[in-house]
Amino acid sequence: MTRPAGSPLWTFLFPAAGVVAVVLGLPKLGLVGVLLAAAVLIGAVLAAVHHAEVVAHRVGEPFGTLLLAVAVTVIEVSLIVSLMLSESGGATTLARDTVFAAIMLILNGIVGLCLLAGGLRHREQHFSLQGASHALTVLAALAVLALVLPNYTATVPGPIYSPAQLLFVAIVSVVLYGAFVLVQTVRHRDYFLPPGGDLPDDAHAEPPTSQAAWISLATLGAALFGVVFLAKALAGTLEAGVRAAGLPLATVGVVIAALVLAPESLAAYRAAKRNRLQTSLNLALGSALATIGLTIPSVALVSLALDLPLALGVEAKGLTLLALSLLVATLSLGTGRTTILGGVVHLVILATYLFTTVVP
Repeated sequence: MTRPAGSPLWTFLFPAAGVVAVVLGLPKLGLVGVLLAAAVLIGAVLAAVHHAEVVAHRVGEPFGTLLLAVAVTVIEVSLIVSLMLSESGGATTLARDTVFAAIMLILNGIVGLCLLAGGLRHREQHFSLQGASHALTVLAALAVLALVLPNYTATVPGPIYSPAQLLFVAIVSVVLYGAFVLVQTVRHRDYFLPPGGDLPDDAHAEPPTSQAAWISLATLGAALFGVVFLAKALAGTLEAGVRAAGLPLATVGVVIAALVLAPESLAAYRAAKRNRLQTSLNLALGSALATIGLTIPSVALVSLALDLPLALGVEAKGLTLLALSLLVATLSLGTGRTTILGGVVHLVILATYLFTTVVP
């Protein structure tokens, strides 16, 4: 089987290395084994996203968007569930911490960096206001239902949904995400294209051949296999490292979210520097929606099936930062044009979130 043209060699080496690492039990071979396994895990995550994008380009929309979202969700859920099964006292809040971290990193980190980088190079950038408005509307609804409402329900005390409530929220989250994907890819696709029909250079790129797509699909499966089992093996080590450093367990959620969002972050930043802010916002807001719309239902089903405790409601500090982030995003993306000021404000909110996570 030959390597498809256009796919870097490392995107095949890391999935293979992940399978070998799992078979050999690399994380059990001391500190060096743990470090090597962690490096292979990161490489396998990046390779998985790359091959999911190759297959997505081949099958087209809306199936391509769904495939990429499912691949990323498998990675995120595997990391979360692996740590939930570690029987740590803080594992009950890990899904909440990871999803909340992803929202903060996307709304304030990725969006802020793109607005700042694009503004510095191009002064003012334009994008489709309708697309951003639709995405923020669904994101606000998903965030409140998943992360805020559990604090105020009465069936079960605390920031926890009852099993029936959890199942209901999982279903409506999938419905909201599915409706957004339908609007983005079929019903109102023009809302998410660059204004004025100014498409990026690669918008009409030739899709990969069927052989290349099948090879990427097989490699994607190998990469996900390595990610899931390496994550399970490294879960305890990551948690122990965070505890040894004297950091709150919420830091684990930040690490997971940053790892999963790394490929999208880089792609969004590059697009903004090329004056393709619409592409940047599609990547960023789409990732935020998939994080809640697919990860929360997946973790909820695992929680119900395995009878694992799951606390979803954010605390007062997180609620304040979430409300501020959604408000600022609505204002900074509310005119269809952006400057560096919006980027600076978003990045300051991100810095505040990270600082208060380490120093609560």
